[in-house]
Amino acid sequence: MSDHRHLIGLLLGTEEDWPTAFEAIVRRLGTVHDGTGAAHRYDVERITVEPFDLCAKPRYDVVIDRLAYWYYHPREWLKKAALMDDVYLLNSPFTFQSMEKHAAYCAMLRLGLRVPDTVLVPYKNPPEHAKYAYTAEKYNQPFDLGAIAERMGYPLFMKPYDGGAWVGVTMIRGPEELQRAYDASGQRLMHLQKAVAGYDVFARSLSIGAETMVMNFDPDQPMHGRYSVSHGFLDAATGEETVTIGKLVNAFFRWEFNSCETLIKDGVVYPIDYANACPDIALTSLHYYFPWAIKALIRWSVFCTATGRRPRLDLETRRFFDIADRADLSYGEKLRAYRALANEYFQTEAYSDFCASRLAHLDEIMLDWVRGPDFDRLLVDTVRSTFPQHEHDHFIAHYRGLLDMWKRDEENRLNRG
Repeated sequence: MSDHRHLIGLLLGTEEDWPTAFEAIVRRLGTVHDGTGAAHRYDVERITVEPFDLCAKPRYDVVIDRLAYWYYHPREWLKKAALMDDVYLLNSPFTFQSMEKHAAYCAMLRLGLRVPDTVLVPYKNPPEHAKYAYTAEKYNQPFDLGAIAERMGYPLFMKPYDGGAWVGVTMIRGPEELQRAYDASGQRLMHLQKAVAGYDVFARSLSIGAETMVMNFDPDQPMHGRYSVSHGFLDAATGEETVTIGKLVNAFFRWEFNSCETLIKDGVVYPIDYANACPDIALTSLHYYFPWAIKALIRWSVFCTATGRRPRLDLETRRFFDIADRADLSYGEKLRAYRALANEYFQTEAYSDFCASRLAHLDEIMLDWVRGPDFDRLLVDTVRSTFPQHEHDHFIAHYRGLLDMWKRDEENRLNRG
């Protein structure tokens, strides 16, 4: 029987909570056997940033990247690891430009999704470039921002084309707010997007590999209160469409660790943001859903290495566009065809079988750990590093309560199973 050892690399910024949980569970995982009987063992290492030889062989089989969306040195290391070494990366470093929202909007509009009316607005203040004045005088056309907004119809959102974490996002209800927001944008390139006023549900879907968790989300709440622990808040058809949209986006761009925001109004699903190079998986944000996210990251990392899944850098966009261009297909039929391509890319059936037959013990490992003192210590330390001192006791009790709810639900699920 052959024995394979796999090292999972974590490329991190300021996060401590989920990496600590990930490391703890991977090191408790034990040996995983694949379909041939070969044994696979796993460990985790946090990757350091240092000079690298382009021909040096990385020690990692999988790298989970949470840094390169803003830090260019590790981004270039990821490109080298993908092109020269076949390291499996979450996510591909070659589609970061699409993570800046604009290309993602264009692609999903091309595929027929119901993205709200969106306009890219030129800079309010010019970029600092020696050629700008000449180019602007010769080629830049004057435009009436107010007229564009009137055509689109208020309310609107102005938001950075490359933004994240709701930074620079402004709700606009009339001409004065429009001008104020545009003046404040400075040298940031902005989208103007039609608001889905009076929506019924804001759903946020976190996708990790072949798995997607759709959560009830309220952006008006502080971060600790944005995710509600609610089940069945979408009917079956709407939930299926929401999951399909997330899977479609990820399969199209070869993203395997991403979040998707959708608004549901009168049964219609509107995707508004679905390009996140560093999706939120903080313990203080996800709370009840945190154990699922850690397990999904582990399951996908193990599946990819144990089965020899090869990284895919080619997008094959024509396969998706051929479906989009078919006039004989309804919107629902196109979504089903897209879902089939996504399931093919993520090997959904094989992944489900692998998890059921090779990783069934992971649920008990996670439950046992969350019940224990190490997790509680992580929870307390995370709260103390996140909230002001006078709020520590309140939020420690708050998160303990939410995770106690998860433990009861998980115990009941495993007992039924």
